[in-house]
Amino acid sequence: MDYSKSGGGKPARKAPRHKEHNAKGSTKNPFGTQSDTVQDRAQLLARLKAAAETPKKP
Repeated sequence: MDYSKSGGGKPARKAPRHKEHNAKGSTKNPFGTQSDTVQDRAQLLARLKAAAETPKKP
């Protein structure tokens, strides 16, 4: 018996069931705004450079 011909079709795979409220490109999270990320990265680099310049205790 060919079970593939009975019943409904298969649903689309890997498709989201709904849209997120803060999805990339939406009004709440538009593309291209990385000011927070750049600021955090700058602070991280400053901390890493300061830690690298401090003399290490033997």
